[in-house]
Amino acid sequence: MTQENAKTVPPEDVTINGFGIELNDKHKGRIDNYVELYEKRIVAHLEEEYSRQTGLGGKLADRIASFGGSWKFITYFTCFLALWIIWNLLSFTRHFDTPPFILLNLCLSFLSAFQAPVIMMSQNRQAARDKHEAIIDFAINYKAEQEIDDMQGHLHRIETELQELKSFLMTQQKNSSASE
Repeated sequence: MTQENAKTVPPEDVTINGFGIELNDKHKGRIDNYVELYEKRIVAHLEEEYSRQTGLGGKLADRIASFGGSWKFITYFTCFLALWIIWNLLSFTRHFDTPPFILLNLCLSFLSAFQAPVIMMSQNRQAARDKHEAIIDFAINYKAEQEIDDMQGHLHRIETELQELKSFLMTQQKNSSASE
């Protein structure tokens, strides 16, 4: 019998467990669109607030951190280091930094001394932003949980009233059949 029921329900339909509500592709698409629209609104609000609160230094730090932590930077920097070393090792070029490459070490020290705090500033700002997003997610989840609890309470009340109505109708039916 269950196999027959499975054949009658198209595979694209989904039943929400415990509620017997069928969702076809059209309904799932509408729900997905609402969720996507809501998420876009939240992200747009967060982006707007972030832009308003972040100054020029913070935005510059974010740009430097995004470039400094990318494969593009690693590729460019590897090429730069290779060119520096090759230039200073070739016998027919003018050497400005002979091995052991003291000037290169100084440049690398300066780069790391400035890049590390900038990246840390950006990470701190991103952590604060992630915390703000987590608080918003918690608030949304909490509100949804309250609404679900409220709906469950209404469903339990309706179920109780239906049971009372059913028992009332059964007693009425028994009384009417007994009086006949």
